[in-house]
Amino acid sequence: MENKGPLFLQDIKRKRLKITPVQVIVLGYLAFAVLGTILLSLPFSLRPGTRLDFIDALFTATSAISVTGLTVVSTQETFSLAGKMILAFLLQFGGIGIMTLGTLVFVLRGNQVSLRERLMIRADQNQTTLQGMVMLMLFIFKIAIAFEILGSLFLTLHFWHSCQMPFLNALGMGVFHSISAFTNAGFDLFGNSLQGFGQDYVVQGVISLLLLAGAIGFPVILDVYSGIIAWRRQKKFKFSLFTKITTVTFAVLLAAGFVTVLLAEIPTSLAGVPWHQKISVAFFQSLTTRNSGFSTIDVSVFQGATLLFFCFLMFIGTSPSACGGGIRTTTLAVLVLSVLGALRGQTRVKVFRRELFQEDIMRAFIVFFVGVMLVFGAVIVLLAIEPFLLTEVLFEVCSAFGTTGLSLGITGKLSPPGKAIIIFLMFIGRIGIVSLLLLFQRRRSAEGYHFVKEHIIVGQ
Repeated sequence: MENKGPLFLQDIKRKRLKITPVQVIVLGYLAFAVLGTILLSLPFSLRPGTRLDFIDALFTATSAISVTGLTVVSTQETFSLAGKMILAFLLQFGGIGIMTLGTLVFVLRGNQVSLRERLMIRADQNQTTLQGMVMLMLFIFKIAIAFEILGSLFLTLHFWHSCQMPFLNALGMGVFHSISAFTNAGFDLFGNSLQGFGQDYVVQGVISLLLLAGAIGFPVILDVYSGIIAWRRQKKFKFSLFTKITTVTFAVLLAAGFVTVLLAEIPTSLAGVPWHQKISVAFFQSLTTRNSGFSTIDVSVFQGATLLFFCFLMFIGTSPSACGGGIRTTTLAVLVLSVLGALRGQTRVKVFRRELFQEDIMRAFIVFFVGVMLVFGAVIVLLAIEPFLLTEVLFEVCSAFGTTGLSLGITGKLSPPGKAIIIFLMFIGRIGIVSLLLLFQRRRSAEGYHFVKEHIIVGQ
Protein backbone atom coordinates (compact mmCIF):
# COMPACT_ATOMS: atom_id res chain seq x y z
CA MET A 1 0.00 0.00 0.00
CA GLU A 2 1.26 3.45 -0.92
CA ASN A 3 2.20 5.61 2.05
CA LYS A 4 0.60 9.02 1.65
CA GLY A 5 2.14 10.47 4.80
CA PRO A 6 0.66 11.46 8.15
CA LEU A 7 -3.06 12.07 8.35
CA PHE A 8 -2.73 15.76 9.31
CA LEU A 9 -0.64 16.42 6.17
CA GLN A 10 -3.29 14.74 4.06
CA ASP A 11 -5.93 16.94 5.68
CA ILE A 12 -3.85 20.06 4.96
CA LYS A 13 -3.47 19.06 1.30
CA ARG A 14 -7.20 18.43 0.96
CA LYS A 15 -8.03 21.78 2.54
CA ARG A 16 -5.49 23.55 0.35
CA LEU A 17 -7.09 22.10 -2.74
CA LYS A 18 -10.47 23.46 -1.64
CA ILE A 19 -9.20 27.05 -1.75
CA THR A 20 -10.46 28.67 -4.92
CA PRO A 21 -8.33 30.95 -7.13
CA VAL A 22 -10.47 33.93 -6.10
CA GLN A 23 -9.82 33.19 -2.42
CA VAL A 24 -6.09 32.98 -3.10
CA ILE A 25 -6.14 36.40 -4.81
CA VAL A 26 -8.13 38.02 -2.01
CA LEU A 27 -5.87 36.50 0.65
CA GLY A 28 -2.86 37.74 -1.32
CA TYR A 29 -4.08 41.34 -1.32
CA LEU A 30 -5.03 41.04 2.33
CA ALA A 31 -1.57 39.72 3.21
CA PHE A 32 0.14 42.59 1.42
CA ALA A 33 -2.14 45.09 3.15
CA VAL A 34 -1.09 43.64 6.52
CA LEU A 35 2.57 43.59 5.46
CA GLY A 36 2.31 47.21 4.31
CA THR A 37 0.74 48.16 7.63
CA ILE A 38 3.63 46.62 9.56
CA LEU A 39 6.31 48.19 7.36
CA LEU A 40 4.74 51.66 7.46
CA SER A 41 4.53 51.46 11.26
CA LEU A 42 8.26 50.79 11.73
CA PRO A 43 10.50 53.70 12.82
CA PHE A 44 12.61 53.74 9.64
CA SER A 45 9.45 54.44 7.59
CA LEU A 46 8.57 57.55 9.59
CA ARG A 47 10.10 60.96 9.90
CA PRO A 48 11.85 61.68 13.23
CA GLY A 49 9.36 62.75 15.87
CA THR A 50 6.31 61.33 14.10
CA ARG A 51 4.21 58.31 14.99
CA LEU A 52 1.46 56.39 13.26
CA ASP A 53 -1.42 54.66 15.00
CA PHE A 54 -2.30 51.14 13.90
CA ILE A 55 -5.62 52.16 12.34
CA ASP A 56 -3.91 54.99 10.41
CA ALA A 57 -1.15 52.66 9.21
CA LEU A 58 -3.75 50.09 8.09
CA PHE A 59 -5.75 52.86 6.40
CA THR A 60 -2.70 54.12 4.50
CA ALA A 61 -1.55 50.63 3.47
CA THR A 62 -5.03 49.65 2.27
CA SER A 63 -5.38 52.94 0.42
CA ALA A 64 -2.09 52.22 -1.35
CA ILE A 65 -2.85 48.57 -2.14
CA SER A 66 -6.29 49.52 -3.43
CA VAL A 67 -4.76 52.50 -5.32
CA THR A 68 -7.34 54.80 -3.73
CA GLY A 69 -5.33 57.74 -2.46
CA LEU A 70 -7.44 58.66 0.57
CA THR A 71 -5.11 59.69 3.40
CA VAL A 72 -5.54 60.34 7.10
CA VAL A 73 -2.01 61.74 7.47
CA SER A 74 0.22 63.90 5.30
CA THR A 75 2.38 61.65 3.13
CA GLN A 76 5.17 64.21 2.82
CA GLU A 77 5.28 65.17 6.51
CA THR A 78 4.77 61.70 7.99
CA PHE A 79 6.92 59.28 6.00
CA SER A 80 10.66 59.15 5.45
CA LEU A 81 12.32 58.28 2.18
CA ALA A 82 12.06 54.58 3.06
CA GLY A 83 8.37 54.99 3.87
CA LYS A 84 7.73 56.72 0.55
CA MET A 85 9.55 53.91 -1.27
CA ILE A 86 7.37 51.35 0.52
CA LEU A 87 4.30 53.34 -0.50
CA ALA A 88 5.50 53.43 -4.12
CA PHE A 89 5.95 49.62 -4.08
CA LEU A 90 2.46 49.13 -2.63
CA LEU A 91 1.04 51.42 -5.31
CA GLN A 92 2.85 49.47 -8.03
CA PHE A 93 1.76 46.15 -6.60
CA GLY A 94 -1.84 47.21 -6.16
CA GLY A 95 -2.02 48.88 -9.57
CA ILE A 96 -0.80 46.14 -11.90
CA GLY A 97 -2.04 43.31 -9.71
CA ILE A 98 -0.64 40.44 -7.69
CA MET A 99 -0.64 37.95 -10.55
CA THR A 100 1.25 40.25 -12.92
CA LEU A 101 4.27 40.24 -10.65
CA GLY A 102 3.76 36.55 -9.89
CA THR A 103 3.70 35.66 -13.58
CA LEU A 104 6.85 37.68 -14.17
CA VAL A 105 8.65 35.74 -11.43
CA PHE A 106 7.48 32.43 -12.94
CA VAL A 107 8.72 33.40 -16.41
CA LEU A 108 12.07 34.72 -15.18
CA ARG A 109 12.66 31.50 -13.27
CA GLY A 110 11.83 29.47 -16.37
CA ASN A 111 8.83 27.80 -14.75
CA GLN A 112 5.68 26.91 -16.63
CA VAL A 113 2.49 28.64 -15.58
CA SER A 114 0.12 25.89 -14.49
CA LEU A 115 -3.65 25.76 -14.96
CA ARG A 116 -4.19 26.84 -11.36
CA GLU A 117 -2.01 29.91 -11.84
CA ARG A 118 -3.90 30.73 -15.05
CA LEU A 119 -7.17 30.48 -13.13
CA MET A 120 -5.79 32.89 -10.53
CA ILE A 121 -4.71 35.29 -13.28
CA ARG A 122 -8.22 35.17 -14.71
CA ALA A 123 -9.67 35.90 -11.28
CA ASP A 124 -7.24 38.76 -10.65
CA GLN A 125 -7.95 40.42 -14.01
CA ASN A 126 -11.68 39.63 -14.08
CA GLN A 127 -11.39 37.84 -17.41
CA THR A 128 -13.81 35.28 -18.86
CA THR A 129 -11.30 33.08 -20.70
CA LEU A 130 -7.98 31.41 -20.01
CA GLN A 131 -6.63 32.12 -23.49
CA GLY A 132 -3.68 34.50 -23.60
CA MET A 133 -3.49 35.06 -19.83
CA VAL A 134 0.29 34.82 -19.57
CA MET A 135 0.77 37.10 -22.58
CA LEU A 136 -1.62 39.63 -21.03
CA MET A 137 0.30 39.64 -17.74
CA LEU A 138 3.65 40.20 -19.42
CA PHE A 139 2.12 42.90 -21.60
CA ILE A 140 0.69 44.67 -18.53
CA PHE A 141 4.11 44.67 -16.89
CA LYS A 142 5.85 46.01 -20.00
CA ILE A 143 3.22 48.70 -20.53
CA ALA A 144 3.32 49.77 -16.88
CA ILE A 145 7.10 50.07 -16.86
CA ALA A 146 7.17 51.91 -20.20
CA PHE A 147 4.56 54.48 -19.21
CA GLU A 148 6.05 55.01 -15.76
CA ILE A 149 9.58 55.49 -17.10
CA LEU A 150 8.40 58.00 -19.72
CA GLY A 151 6.22 59.78 -17.17
CA SER A 152 9.08 59.91 -14.66
CA LEU A 153 11.42 61.31 -17.31
CA PHE A 154 9.09 64.12 -18.40
CA LEU A 155 8.03 65.05 -14.85
CA THR A 156 11.60 64.98 -13.52
CA LEU A 157 12.91 67.24 -16.28
CA HIS A 158 9.98 69.62 -15.83
CA PHE A 159 10.31 69.81 -12.05
CA TRP A 160 14.06 70.31 -12.39
CA HIS A 161 14.12 72.82 -15.23
CA SER A 162 10.86 74.73 -14.97
CA CYS A 163 10.03 74.43 -11.26
CA GLN A 164 13.67 74.97 -10.14
CA MET A 165 13.76 71.88 -7.90
CA PRO A 166 17.09 70.27 -6.99
CA PHE A 167 17.70 67.35 -9.33
CA LEU A 168 17.44 64.57 -6.74
CA ASN A 169 14.27 66.11 -5.32
CA ALA A 170 12.85 66.47 -8.83
CA LEU A 171 13.75 62.84 -9.59
CA GLY A 172 11.98 61.57 -6.47
CA MET A 173 8.93 63.69 -7.19
CA GLY A 174 8.85 62.60 -10.82
CA VAL A 175 9.15 58.87 -10.14
CA PHE A 176 6.63 58.85 -7.27
CA HIS A 177 3.95 60.87 -9.07
CA SER A 178 4.44 58.90 -12.29
CA ILE A 179 3.76 55.64 -10.45
CA SER A 180 0.89 57.23 -8.53
CA ALA A 181 -0.67 58.55 -11.74
CA PHE A 182 -0.36 55.40 -13.87
CA THR A 183 -1.72 53.21 -11.07
CA ASN A 184 -4.52 55.77 -10.60
CA ALA A 185 -3.67 56.03 -6.90
CA GLY A 186 -3.64 59.80 -6.52
CA PHE A 187 -1.06 59.89 -3.71
CA ASP A 188 0.95 63.12 -3.79
CA LEU A 189 3.96 64.59 -2.01
CA PHE A 190 2.89 68.23 -2.36
CA GLY A 191 0.31 68.24 0.45
CA ASN A 192 -2.48 69.75 -1.67
CA SER A 193 -2.59 67.31 -4.59
CA LEU A 194 -1.88 69.25 -7.83
CA GLN A 195 -3.55 72.50 -6.80
CA GLY A 196 -0.22 74.30 -7.15
CA PHE A 197 -0.14 73.31 -10.85
CA GLY A 198 -3.49 74.77 -11.86
CA GLN A 199 -1.93 76.55 -14.82
CA ASP A 200 0.98 74.17 -15.40
CA TYR A 201 -0.36 72.31 -18.41
CA VAL A 202 2.79 70.23 -18.86
CA VAL A 203 2.28 68.52 -15.49
CA GLN A 204 -1.45 68.20 -16.12
CA GLY A 205 -0.87 66.78 -19.59
CA VAL A 206 1.62 64.13 -18.48
CA ILE A 207 -0.50 63.15 -15.48
CA SER A 208 -3.63 62.97 -17.67
CA LEU A 209 -1.98 60.63 -20.18
CA LEU A 210 -0.78 58.36 -17.36
CA LEU A 211 -4.24 58.37 -15.78
CA LEU A 212 -5.87 57.51 -19.09
CA ALA A 213 -3.46 54.64 -19.75
CA GLY A 214 -4.06 53.16 -16.33
CA ALA A 215 -7.85 53.57 -16.38
CA ILE A 216 -8.87 52.53 -19.90
CA GLY A 217 -8.13 48.85 -19.24
CA PHE A 218 -5.11 46.74 -20.16
CA PRO A 219 -7.01 44.51 -22.63
CA VAL A 220 -7.98 47.68 -24.52
CA ILE A 221 -4.34 48.80 -24.73
CA LEU A 222 -3.34 45.33 -25.92
CA ASP A 223 -6.10 45.39 -28.52
CA VAL A 224 -5.03 48.82 -29.79
CA TYR A 225 -1.40 47.68 -29.89
CA SER A 226 -2.37 44.58 -31.88
CA GLY A 227 -4.39 46.79 -34.24
CA ILE A 228 -1.41 49.06 -34.86
CA ILE A 229 0.82 46.06 -35.59
CA ALA A 230 -1.78 44.67 -38.01
CA TRP A 231 -2.12 48.06 -39.72
CA ARG A 232 1.64 48.34 -40.18
CA ARG A 233 1.68 44.85 -41.69
CA GLN A 234 -1.32 45.76 -43.85
CA LYS A 235 -3.48 43.05 -42.34
CA LYS A 236 -7.14 43.19 -41.44
CA PHE A 237 -7.94 43.60 -37.76
CA LYS A 238 -11.19 43.77 -35.81
CA PHE A 239 -11.35 45.32 -32.39
CA SER A 240 -13.07 43.23 -29.75
CA LEU A 241 -16.55 44.09 -28.50
CA PHE A 242 -15.02 44.78 -25.08
CA THR A 243 -12.69 47.41 -26.57
CA LYS A 244 -15.51 49.12 -28.47
CA ILE A 245 -17.91 49.27 -25.50
CA THR A 246 -15.19 50.32 -23.07
CA THR A 247 -13.86 53.10 -25.29
CA VAL A 248 -17.26 54.55 -26.12
CA THR A 249 -18.46 54.44 -22.51
CA PHE A 250 -15.22 55.97 -21.26
CA ALA A 251 -15.46 58.80 -23.80
CA VAL A 252 -19.14 59.48 -23.02
CA LEU A 253 -18.51 59.67 -19.27
CA LEU A 254 -15.49 61.91 -19.80
CA ALA A 255 -17.53 64.26 -22.00
CA ALA A 256 -20.45 64.23 -19.55
CA GLY A 257 -18.20 65.18 -16.65
CA PHE A 258 -16.52 67.90 -18.71
CA VAL A 259 -19.84 69.50 -19.70
CA THR A 260 -21.28 69.20 -16.18
CA VAL A 261 -18.35 71.01 -14.57
CA LEU A 262 -18.44 73.78 -17.18
CA LEU A 263 -22.20 74.38 -16.97
CA ALA A 264 -22.41 74.20 -13.17
CA GLU A 265 -19.20 75.94 -12.15
CA ILE A 266 -18.54 78.70 -14.69
CA PRO A 267 -21.09 81.03 -13.06
CA THR A 268 -19.86 80.21 -9.54
CA SER A 269 -16.51 78.70 -8.50
CA LEU A 270 -14.83 79.28 -11.90
CA ALA A 271 -16.24 82.77 -12.45
CA GLY A 272 -12.95 84.65 -12.08
CA VAL A 273 -10.75 82.01 -13.69
CA PRO A 274 -9.17 82.48 -17.18
CA TRP A 275 -11.02 80.61 -19.97
CA HIS A 276 -8.15 78.19 -20.64
CA GLN A 277 -7.99 77.26 -16.97
CA LYS A 278 -11.75 76.68 -16.93
CA ILE A 279 -11.35 74.16 -19.73
CA SER A 280 -8.37 72.46 -18.06
CA VAL A 281 -10.16 72.21 -14.69
CA ALA A 282 -13.29 70.74 -16.31
CA PHE A 283 -11.34 68.19 -18.35
CA PHE A 284 -8.89 67.22 -15.61
CA GLN A 285 -11.54 66.81 -12.92
CA SER A 286 -13.78 64.85 -15.25
CA LEU A 287 -10.91 62.46 -15.95
CA THR A 288 -9.52 62.17 -12.45
CA THR A 289 -12.85 61.86 -10.66
CA ARG A 290 -13.38 58.36 -11.99
CA ASN A 291 -9.98 56.99 -11.15
CA SER A 292 -7.15 58.82 -9.40
CA GLY A 293 -8.30 61.57 -7.08
CA PHE A 294 -5.74 64.14 -8.23
CA SER A 295 -7.19 67.64 -8.26
CA THR A 296 -6.06 71.02 -9.57
CA ILE A 297 -8.71 72.82 -7.50
CA ASP A 298 -10.29 72.35 -4.08
CA VAL A 299 -13.37 70.26 -4.93
CA SER A 300 -15.18 71.49 -1.80
CA VAL A 301 -15.87 74.79 -3.62
CA PHE A 302 -17.96 73.02 -6.26
CA GLN A 303 -21.74 73.17 -6.28
CA GLY A 304 -23.85 70.42 -4.77
CA ALA A 305 -25.03 69.27 -8.22
CA THR A 306 -21.44 68.87 -9.38
CA LEU A 307 -20.48 66.94 -6.26
CA LEU A 308 -23.44 64.57 -6.67
CA PHE A 309 -22.47 63.96 -10.30
CA PHE A 310 -18.92 63.29 -9.11
CA CYS A 311 -20.37 60.68 -6.74
CA PHE A 312 -21.97 59.00 -9.75
CA LEU A 313 -18.68 59.04 -11.68
CA MET A 314 -16.74 57.63 -8.71
CA PHE A 315 -19.36 54.91 -8.23
CA ILE A 316 -18.91 53.86 -11.87
CA GLY A 317 -15.09 53.89 -11.61
CA THR A 318 -12.67 52.68 -14.26
CA SER A 319 -12.81 49.98 -16.91
CA PRO A 320 -12.43 46.28 -16.05
CA SER A 321 -8.85 44.99 -15.76
CA ALA A 322 -7.58 48.48 -15.03
CA CYS A 323 -6.07 50.34 -12.09
CA GLY A 324 -9.24 51.31 -10.26
CA GLY A 325 -12.48 50.24 -8.65
CA GLY A 326 -16.21 50.94 -8.81
CA ILE A 327 -18.80 48.91 -10.67
CA ARG A 328 -16.79 49.53 -13.90
CA THR A 329 -17.74 51.19 -17.18
CA THR A 330 -18.86 48.03 -18.94
CA THR A 331 -21.37 47.34 -16.17
CA LEU A 332 -22.96 50.74 -16.79
CA ALA A 333 -22.94 50.14 -20.54
CA VAL A 334 -24.68 46.77 -20.21
CA LEU A 335 -27.31 48.24 -17.87
CA VAL A 336 -28.08 51.11 -20.24
CA LEU A 337 -28.19 48.83 -23.29
CA SER A 338 -30.49 46.40 -21.46
CA VAL A 339 -32.94 49.15 -20.46
CA LEU A 340 -32.94 50.68 -23.95
CA GLY A 341 -33.50 47.24 -25.47
CA ALA A 342 -36.42 46.59 -23.12
CA LEU A 343 -38.00 49.94 -24.07
CA ARG A 344 -37.76 48.92 -27.73
CA GLY A 345 -39.41 45.58 -26.99
CA GLN A 346 -36.23 43.59 -27.63
CA THR A 347 -35.63 40.38 -25.71
CA ARG A 348 -31.91 40.32 -26.52
CA VAL A 349 -29.26 42.99 -26.04
CA LYS A 350 -27.53 43.86 -29.31
CA VAL A 351 -24.62 46.27 -29.82
CA PHE A 352 -22.01 46.68 -32.59
CA ARG A 353 -23.59 43.80 -34.56
CA ARG A 354 -23.08 41.47 -31.61
CA GLU A 355 -25.35 39.93 -28.96
CA LEU A 356 -24.52 39.90 -25.28
CA PHE A 357 -24.70 36.72 -23.21
CA GLN A 358 -27.55 36.60 -20.71
CA GLU A 359 -24.99 35.58 -18.09
CA ASP A 360 -23.08 38.86 -18.59
CA ILE A 361 -26.31 40.88 -18.40
CA MET A 362 -27.30 39.17 -15.17
CA ARG A 363 -23.82 39.73 -13.75
CA ALA A 364 -24.02 43.46 -14.56
CA PHE A 365 -27.32 43.82 -12.68
CA ILE A 366 -25.96 41.86 -9.72
CA VAL A 367 -22.81 43.99 -9.56
CA PHE A 368 -24.88 47.17 -9.72
CA PHE A 369 -27.30 45.99 -7.02
CA VAL A 370 -24.57 44.86 -4.64
CA GLY A 371 -22.62 48.09 -5.25
CA VAL A 372 -25.67 50.23 -4.44
CA MET A 373 -26.34 48.20 -1.29
CA LEU A 374 -22.74 48.54 -0.10
CA VAL A 375 -22.71 52.31 -0.68
CA PHE A 376 -26.19 52.78 0.81
CA GLY A 377 -25.37 50.71 3.89
CA ALA A 378 -22.03 52.44 4.47
CA VAL A 379 -23.65 55.89 4.18
CA ILE A 380 -26.33 54.99 6.75
CA VAL A 381 -23.80 53.64 9.25
CA LEU A 382 -21.41 56.59 8.84
CA LEU A 383 -24.25 59.10 9.23
CA ALA A 384 -25.18 57.35 12.46
CA ILE A 385 -21.68 57.42 13.98
CA GLU A 386 -20.05 60.50 12.39
CA PRO A 387 -21.00 64.23 12.71
CA PHE A 388 -20.87 65.00 8.99
CA LEU A 389 -23.38 66.06 6.34
CA LEU A 390 -24.98 63.63 3.89
CA THR A 391 -23.12 65.06 0.90
CA GLU A 392 -19.75 64.75 2.68
CA VAL A 393 -20.39 61.15 3.73
CA LEU A 394 -21.76 60.07 0.34
CA PHE A 395 -18.79 61.68 -1.41
CA GLU A 396 -16.33 59.90 0.90
CA VAL A 397 -18.06 56.52 0.53
CA CYS A 398 -18.22 56.71 -3.28
CA SER A 399 -14.59 57.82 -3.37
CA ALA A 400 -13.54 54.79 -1.31
CA PHE A 401 -15.70 52.32 -3.23
CA GLY A 402 -14.49 53.64 -6.58
CA THR A 403 -10.88 53.76 -5.25
CA THR A 404 -10.76 57.39 -6.40
CA GLY A 405 -9.29 59.26 -3.45
CA LEU A 406 -11.14 62.58 -3.65
CA SER A 407 -12.44 63.96 -0.37
CA LEU A 408 -14.29 66.94 1.02
CA GLY A 409 -11.86 67.05 3.93
CA ILE A 410 -13.40 64.60 6.38
CA THR A 411 -11.05 61.63 5.95
CA GLY A 412 -8.65 62.58 8.76
CA LYS A 413 -11.56 63.48 11.06
CA LEU A 414 -13.21 60.06 10.93
CA SER A 415 -13.43 57.98 14.09
CA PRO A 416 -11.71 54.55 14.18
CA PRO A 417 -14.99 52.74 13.32
CA GLY A 418 -15.56 55.20 10.46
CA LYS A 419 -12.03 54.59 9.18
CA ALA A 420 -12.65 50.83 9.38
CA ILE A 421 -15.71 51.17 7.13
CA ILE A 422 -13.74 53.19 4.58
CA ILE A 423 -10.93 50.59 4.72
CA PHE A 424 -13.45 47.84 3.95
CA LEU A 425 -14.88 49.79 1.01
CA MET A 426 -11.42 50.50 -0.43
CA PHE A 427 -10.51 46.81 -0.22
CA ILE A 428 -13.77 45.74 -1.87
CA GLY A 429 -13.24 48.36 -4.56
CA ARG A 430 -9.84 46.84 -5.38
CA ILE A 431 -10.77 43.16 -5.48
CA GLY A 432 -14.09 43.89 -7.21
CA ILE A 433 -17.67 42.91 -6.44
CA VAL A 434 -17.46 39.80 -8.63
CA SER A 435 -14.55 38.49 -6.56
CA LEU A 436 -16.44 39.39 -3.38
CA LEU A 437 -19.44 37.34 -4.48
CA LEU A 438 -17.30 34.42 -5.65
CA LEU A 439 -15.74 34.26 -2.19
CA PHE A 440 -19.03 32.99 -0.81
CA GLN A 441 -20.25 31.09 -3.85
CA ARG A 442 -21.03 27.44 -3.24
CA ARG A 443 -20.02 24.76 -5.67
CA ARG A 444 -22.70 24.28 -8.31
CA SER A 445 -24.79 21.17 -7.91
CA ALA A 446 -26.80 19.48 -10.61
CA GLU A 447 -30.51 20.25 -10.28
CA GLY A 448 -32.56 17.19 -11.11
CA TYR A 449 -35.94 18.90 -10.94
CA HIS A 450 -37.79 22.17 -11.68
CA PHE A 451 -40.74 23.84 -10.02
CA VAL A 452 -43.73 25.20 -11.90
CA LYS A 453 -43.08 28.78 -13.07
CA GLU A 454 -45.45 31.56 -12.07
CA HIS A 455 -45.50 35.28 -12.91
CA ILE A 456 -45.43 37.99 -10.21
CA ILE A 457 -46.28 41.69 -10.46
CA VAL A 458 -43.08 43.75 -10.77
CA GLY A 459 -42.62 47.52 -10.99
CA GLN A 460 -46.30 48.60 -10.80
